Amino acid sequence: MEIFNKDNSDIEESFNIHTDLAVENREKFAGQNVEIPGVKLEEEDVYSDVRLTKVQIVTDEGASIMGKPKGNYITIEVYNMNEGYPPQGMKNVAEILAEELRRMLPVKNPQDIEKLSVLVVGLGNRDVTPDALGPYVISNLEVNRHIYMLQKKPVTGKGVSAMIPGVMAQSGMESAEMVKGIVKQIKPDVVIAIDALAARNTRRLNRTIQIADTGIHPGSGIGNHRMGLNQETLGVPVIAIGIPTVIDAATIVSDTIDAMIKAFESASKQEKGSLTNVFSEFTPAQKIQLIRELLEPQLGTMFVTPKDIDENIKCMAETVACGINAVFAV
Repeated sequence: MEIFNKDNSDIEESFNIHTDLAVENREKFAGQNVEIPGVKLEEEDVYSDVRLTKVQIVTDEGASIMGKPKGNYITIEVYNMNEGYPPQGMKNVAEILAEELRRMLPVKNPQDIEKLSVLVVGLGNRDVTPDALGPYVISNLEVNRHIYMLQKKPVTGKGVSAMIPGVMAQSGMESAEMVKGIVKQIKPDVVIAIDALAARNTRRLNRTIQIADTGIHPGSGIGNHRMGLNQETLGVPVIAIGIPTVIDAATIVSDTIDAMIKAFESASKQEKGSLTNVFSEFTPAQKIQLIRELLEPQLGTMFVTPKDIDENIKCMAETVACGINAVFAV
């Protein structure tokens, strides 16, 4: 296995494909047969239909190559989530989420979790279904900070509070600005930010949960950068939980072309068609750029979501909320 070479332009160019998932950033190098310095990868099939992938970025060099901050990125991928996944399966996913979340919390001993003050932030726009994950999770969350505050006797726990800051078009303010004000007021020990993400691969839409201890930059996956929610901006540890609900239309077209080329090659191994010859000379990044330029006049930068997004977003929101409740609910 070769060591990553910064002079490899094909790898560098591939970073212009939109994705919020660290596991997909890591997968961009799989075909190059390279080992990325400062990046560790662990994969495990927890169940026959659930895969747990852990990407740990431990050095500045690894962060630069991956395009993400140093930290831990955990991906829970459910293969058949969109095929009538049974309640027990969702319960299993929630339990995995709860277990990984416990490990990321800023406590030395598991019994200290109940002493934490936690602020859960539901990012996104409730009126736009693919972006409504955060608000939907908050709707299913068991908040209890107010109960602790009403206790006359001292209690060990500090409780869970929640907020839905909305989006800039609704409030005229950055979500991070509002969260920062709330953090300053209630002084939580940790912030958990929930947001919808963008994926590179359609098979991960609405069936993948990413947990990261590096915070979150709302809208970064679709090129709409906003002020980040992380320890640097808020002053407290921030854990991000996200689910990809949209994908760049250009990547779908690119994948379709790749599949078509493979079909042509299989049908005629001796003589390739002219289309195959043309596209075989393009790097993945060049192919994506060409497709975007072709789509731009009519479609612009389009992101798409599955047709059953309404059902999927509610199901996934309930699963995420169930996992969080399992960690903090009394």
